[in-house]
Amino acid sequence: MTDKVEAAAQKMIENLEKNTGKSLAEWVAIAQSSGLEKHGQIVKFLKTEHGFTHGFANMVAAYARETAVTQQTTDDLVANQYSGKESLRPIYDALITAINEFGDDVHIAPKNSYVSLRRSKQFGLIQPSTKTRVDVGINLDGDVIGGRLEKSGSFNSMVSHRVRLTSLDEVNDALIGWLRQAYEQA
Repeated sequence: MTDKVEAAAQKMIENLEKNTGKSLAEWVAIAQSSGLEKHGQIVKFLKTEHGFTHGFANMVAAYARETAVTQQTTDDLVANQYSGKESLRPIYDALITAINEFGDDVHIAPKNSYVSLRRSKQFGLIQPSTKTRVDVGINLDGDVIGGRLEKSGSFNSMVSHRVRLTSLDEVNDALIGWLRQAYEQA
């Protein structure tokens, strides 16, 4: 978005709270608790039940649907990745817990078969590759290899290196260190 568009959107959000006494987040929660799912239904609900103008109702409906879809999609994608591979989920959870401590700018983006780890660019990914193994892809500058850290090869062209994990105790300081290094390079 351009600066002008972002400024206008922010002003509208501020005016919503000033005019109604409730924040955007509060109105999103109200819209979501209505049980309505379609954009037009939410707009109509906000206009008829809460006296919204069309512009404010449209904005809240868009945020309410985006928030609900994003959360559901994220949860569903990760759950689907570990369906039939439930024993590997603790490895994923431990990795995500550690990665979230890198900084507020970490973006965790589940896809169909893996979870992308991003900062300004992708620095890694987590993929349950088999029923017994999670692969962690890492983007590191140079030819850093050794021990468990290997070239990604045909695993995934979006990362330079890979670490294969079969148990929770393999989520250790060395692995987290490589991920942190990749995060700092991103």
